[in-house]
Amino acid sequence: MKSFGPSVRAVDEHGGNIYRAAEEHGLSMDEILDFSASINPLGVPESVISAITAESRFLNNYPDPDAERLRLEITKHYDVNPQTIICGNGSTELIYLVVRALRPGKILIPAPTFSEYGRAVLVYINSSVPGSSHCRPSILNFQLTVENNFEIDADRFITAMEHCDMAFLCNPNNPTGGMLKKDEIMKIADAARELKCLLVVDEAFIDFRPMDSLVDEVGRNPYLIVLRSLTKFYALSGLRIGFAVAPLKLAGIMKDRKEPWTVNTLAQAAGVAALNDESYMDRTFEVVADGKKILEDGFRRLGITCFPSPVNFYLIRLNNAPKALFSLRDKGILVRDCSNFIGLDGSYIRVAVKSGRDNTRLLGELERLCGA
Repeated sequence: MKSFGPSVRAVDEHGGNIYRAAEEHGLSMDEILDFSASINPLGVPESVISAITAESRFLNNYPDPDAERLRLEITKHYDVNPQTIICGNGSTELIYLVVRALRPGKILIPAPTFSEYGRAVLVYINSSVPGSSHCRPSILNFQLTVENNFEIDADRFITAMEHCDMAFLCNPNNPTGGMLKKDEIMKIADAARELKCLLVVDEAFIDFRPMDSLVDEVGRNPYLIVLRSLTKFYALSGLRIGFAVAPLKLAGIMKDRKEPWTVNTLAQAAGVAALNDESYMDRTFEVVADGKKILEDGFRRLGITCFPSPVNFYLIRLNNAPKALFSLRDKGILVRDCSNFIGLDGSYIRVAVKSGRDNTRLLGELERLCGA
């Protein structure tokens, strides 16, 4: 484990920039096959399209700053106190809000993991007034190892939390796909309460494994905050919609420091419709399971190292990854270059699970590259 201050690497690139790829290669966006963003291959639910169309007549009004209808829908689905819910412009807004509002000193962050935790701390550091009474934050990276499939050891993580004010956990972890089962992450949450260390659990992909969510534990743990996203499972990345469930006192502090109107009218309506679309959820599990089998069988056949993942993406390792990235991109196929994740090098790529035909096309291109 290493401690980092303001010099911790800031990562600006994420997957899903089809706009740049289309411009660079002279293609239309419809011609880009994007495996770099781990989005539901079914696309936006029809129920959401209908809700957005109906709600568009209210666009001349400001959105509800409290997102009350959406919060009540979340309450109904997850049995949590509506006053503990904070809706945001995607869960990423809420990552930055947690750090800015709660002002931790030492923050524990696994590596590799979602880069925005570290960037949120950097933004907070750079916005701090020189000479202010608040302590200058620092990051302690909890290094995950390839020998252990980048999985988190709960006991070691608890030990690392002992002198920290806040810890981030992405569960399932992005980009590795590693996941702590509910009893394991409950052990960490219980320890966080004893250590008085705020534990922020980012469950952006938990809808693919809903039985392991901690959202129903927040009311019993004053040191637990859970972040959820509707952009991955419901393919709403372009609308940006997520929410946090935080202990009542912390939720009040966060709401006081949050900008107004960050969740627009259409996003609020989309969230309500998505949460009620059970048939879409059922079809998603079927399509993703089929897609995962195609990819796993293909990786195994091609001898490609693939790390275990219960969700809709895989971290893979290729000896010729830089060449593969360039060649795939030249054909309009985007995958996620993972070289800018702390703890990974240029041999790692993340690929999303897509529809059967798209998965087969990716495997065909990888077979050609592996044989080159």
